[in-house]
Amino acid sequence: MEDTTQKDETYEIATFAGGCFWCMVKPFHKYEGVIEVVSGYTGGHVPNPTYEQVCSETTGHYEAVQVTFDPQVISYPEILNIFWEAIDPTDAGGQFGDRGSSYKTAIFYHSEEQKAQAEASKKEIQKNGPFESPIVTPILPAAPFYRAEEYHQDYYKKNPSHYGRYYVGSGRAGFLERNWGKS
Repeated sequence: MEDTTQKDETYEIATFAGGCFWCMVKPFHKYEGVIEVVSGYTGGHVPNPTYEQVCSETTGHYEAVQVTFDPQVISYPEILNIFWEAIDPTDAGGQFGDRGSSYKTAIFYHSEEQKAQAEASKKEIQKNGPFESPIVTPILPAAPFYRAEEYHQDYYKKNPSHYGRYYVGSGRAGFLERNWGKS
């Protein structure tokens, strides 16, 4: 099922790929003004892909999250900061223990304003760190977003023990602590 409609005309949508989508939901859930975070697939050429198809690296999709937020409470630049602080934007081959095109990072913009804010944010991260390596996360136009299977939604809540082991074992937890002071 394609999920690209806004839930309320006052809300906005942001779409990000940051490696395994299991690890990209929880960072956004912590913030007031975030209405919903959906795990799914975007950027590929196969309609309604399954998890198995995306993992086969043949569909062109990224694992991604679509964040519905209230811009009166939390701004898109604040949403961008949450994204940057949840990833390694210098890794062009995937994220942490997950390698391949479906695990690469990307910002998918839904308007020219989001594109400009994303580009400014990327320049700021490159200039002021904490990374010395180039920021390789692309900024791309939004593409159809397909909701992932239900067992992937809010995975960190449904499977907290497995999620915790994965979050640490993949190397994500240590990287975020070293670079952003986040755990």
